[in-house]
Amino acid sequence: MNANSILKSYQHFGVHLGLERIHQLLEKLDNPHKQVPIIHVAGTNGKGSVCAYLSSVLTAAGYRVGRYTSPHLIDWTERICINQQPISTTALQQCLEKVVSAAEGNTETPTQFEIITAAAWLYFAQQKADIAVIETGLGGRLDATNVCETPLVSVITSISLEHWQILGPTVADIAGEKAGIIKSKCPVVVGELPESARIVVEKRIQELDCPAIWVKPAVDLGEGFAEYDPNPQISVNSRPSAVKIKYQLPLLGKIQLMNSAIALATIHTLQNLGWQISPTAIADGIAKTQWPGRLQQTTWKNRNILIDGAHNPAAAIALREYVDHLTSSPSPINWVIGILATKDCDDILQALLKKGDRLYLVPVPDQNSASPAELATLAQIICPELTLCQPFPDLTTALDAAVTGNNLTILCGSLYLVGYFLQQQSQF
Repeated sequence: MNANSILKSYQHFGVHLGLERIHQLLEKLDNPHKQVPIIHVAGTNGKGSVCAYLSSVLTAAGYRVGRYTSPHLIDWTERICINQQPISTTALQQCLEKVVSAAEGNTETPTQFEIITAAAWLYFAQQKADIAVIETGLGGRLDATNVCETPLVSVITSISLEHWQILGPTVADIAGEKAGIIKSKCPVVVGELPESARIVVEKRIQELDCPAIWVKPAVDLGEGFAEYDPNPQISVNSRPSAVKIKYQLPLLGKIQLMNSAIALATIHTLQNLGWQISPTAIADGIAKTQWPGRLQQTTWKNRNILIDGAHNPAAAIALREYVDHLTSSPSPINWVIGILATKDCDDILQALLKKGDRLYLVPVPDQNSASPAELATLAQIICPELTLCQPFPDLTTALDAAVTGNNLTILCGSLYLVGYFLQQQSQF
């Protein structure tokens, strides 16, 4: 069986949070997670960007850096990288085979996410990574990545209402789950949070006596440059930096002022722990950061389009904010949107749609997709002044219709949809 077949065979076990299965699995693999120091990153949005910045800077500093993120856009190998390079298909298959063999005879079958997570730990240990940047899959406290008792740094990027069916009905409940990655006396870096979430995270930090940095966004210098100023950052039992850092910001959107600042506060924390990371490595690493599928400018059949996941309300708000600031007088948008049935479809559409926009609704292939026809009905209630609101049977047909006009075309609503688009794009 190849890697895809192995992972697909575990798909039907679904989401089943808990740490007993992953601990049992890792123990049979000689505990590879104890062989590599980690930065652990949780949050509703911004996790992937922060992980990308961190791994790029640490690579530029000369370290051998593992990075584990999810979901992937096109291929499973994207999830497990060393120095920005995805694991080979052969190496992934070999790691998965070892993990599956270790799972035999366990009292409970691991989930798909636990299998791929164990494979990541195994690969990083085999590759003798100096450090690994690990993104949580869902929540934090009971997430399969939460197996390290002494992370170098625990990072919480943002918290808003998502996966509430699993993590709890309020932002405070979700904050409690994400704060579960914080460990006794280990440094913590936190982005801006809603008040109810901040209270929960702050209490956890105090209870566990952790040094912490509460991050403020970097300053936008214009022309693609930003400056991280340590002075506004709120440090608790943490030695503050005295050096401002100016850098080129390669990822688009105002949210990257916060995400890059979170990464730089984390890098500063590592420097305090003795890691050698020069100002040059920081500037070069940030400038070279890539994170596909998030506010990415690309083309469809030689027509410019923008693609973005925007798969929850907070991300949709950030996307609309970015679009509205592109010009002094925003013009109508051609939206090509597909959303998973499990997402807050009404809030996402509410954040994105405005009078005069044109909406092309599509299914998300091979996923539990919301019905395009039902989304069309919902959209017309939310924004009755749309110029067009039409369901389409597939993405290609919708895109071909959307790019014919002069309006900006944006594809969004699901990272799985963005990944499918990138696959289709490569065939033209």
